[in-house]
Amino acid sequence: MSETSPTHSSAPHKERLLWLVAIGFFMQTLDATILNTALPAMSQELGESPMKMQSVIVAYALTTAMLIPATGWVADRFGTRRIYGLAIGLFVLGSVLCALSPSLPFLIAARVVQGVGGAMMLPVGRLAVLRTYPRGEFIRAMSFIAIPGQVGPLLGPTLGGWMVEYASWHWIFWINVPVGLIGLWATWRWFPQSAPVVVHRFDVKGYSMLAFGMVAISVALDGMSGMGLGMALVVVLMVFGLASLASYWMHALRVDEPLFPPALFKVRSLRVGLLGNLFARFGSGAAPFLIPLLLQIGLKMSPMHAGMMMLATVLGSMLVKRIAVRTVQHFGYKRVLQINSVMLALMLASFGLVAEGTPTWLLLVQLFIFGGFNSMQFSAMNSVTLKDMEGEFASSGNSLLSMVQMLAMSMGVALAGALLTGFGDMWPEDGGGRLLSIRATFVTVALMTLAATLVFSQLDSDEPVRPAPDGGDA
Repeated sequence: MSETSPTHSSAPHKERLLWLVAIGFFMQTLDATILNTALPAMSQELGESPMKMQSVIVAYALTTAMLIPATGWVADRFGTRRIYGLAIGLFVLGSVLCALSPSLPFLIAARVVQGVGGAMMLPVGRLAVLRTYPRGEFIRAMSFIAIPGQVGPLLGPTLGGWMVEYASWHWIFWINVPVGLIGLWATWRWFPQSAPVVVHRFDVKGYSMLAFGMVAISVALDGMSGMGLGMALVVVLMVFGLASLASYWMHALRVDEPLFPPALFKVRSLRVGLLGNLFARFGSGAAPFLIPLLLQIGLKMSPMHAGMMMLATVLGSMLVKRIAVRTVQHFGYKRVLQINSVMLALMLASFGLVAEGTPTWLLLVQLFIFGGFNSMQFSAMNSVTLKDMEGEFASSGNSLLSMVQMLAMSMGVALAGALLTGFGDMWPEDGGGRLLSIRATFVTVALMTLAATLVFSQLDSDEPVRPAPDGGDA
């Protein structure tokens, strides 16, 4: 049955739509932050090394990155209400499969199912809000939806540690089920039916090349951590992945309706912002995976203790987010992003100095300061990337940024896993070898983060500062 054009939504139904989209965002942010704290406990029950659990994170992030370019077309083709309900359903199904996982390969496959739902949930929800609210009210509506994005990370680490310590890691996935079922019921009841939309031809060939390139490169990086892929296969995947991405670019230059118009990249701020996001997130994207390992495996903290320590990072992030805009307005994008990239790298490297005798108060200060610099980096990078996106390019630029964010996180975690394996071969796991491997990995990802300063040096010193369209803060 095709969806029909809606009548003017009443105010209560419009507000319920915001709550509904917020529920989906809350499930995603809560799931991500709970999972990081639970990985060591999950590895123990699944009979895997805690240093090689990065595939659980990579599978979700990579699936999301791969599907984001197609979400807008799918929502236009089949209707936002139908696709949003499907997204919640798949996320809940994936959560159930994760909770029932008897092995790491099964868990990775279940995370892929979760990722399919997660890839559609926020973009489609945001699209429905954009079509329901007039332009003047859109920013207020999106600000309301962003609140769960702050509450989820605040609850996640402690709740995850508590569940692992006093119940089992399976409950970090079971908790999504009642929330998701409420979301499904509310979607059927209150989600607006979208008006008919002219659906353009989807660039299947271009999408296939882009998706294969992302998957091949990420799997190759993950294979370097010893997930069973031989070195020859890793090299072949890397070569074909790079060739596929290059082929997509040449394809986009000669077709009428590519996924991402090449004209997008004529905008200097977008080019610099996307590349800066990619390199900066190699380090900051790996940190949520590495910090729980440092606390639980390196320093022998309990899951509950580690989860409470992680709150310092969230509090630092929330505090800085309040002053990020004023800071950029005062100093400018170029200076803020170059200096902040260096400070972010230094804070990542500082975790390489943590030893078993490090005072708790000092570690809390490190986590708090790291959270602040990380938040400043995300806010400034997202803003400079999207600030010049207008008209028809606004949606494409936003989707491209979201894809790069998730891809960079996937690659950052995969690289961290490969580094842990490499350093683990140098030092035996007993006798403090695991702590040494984690510390060395922090220093290495810090050096990779410094590469972002070279990218941001390409910004103009007098780059104008003005609000950007909503781009999220993944």
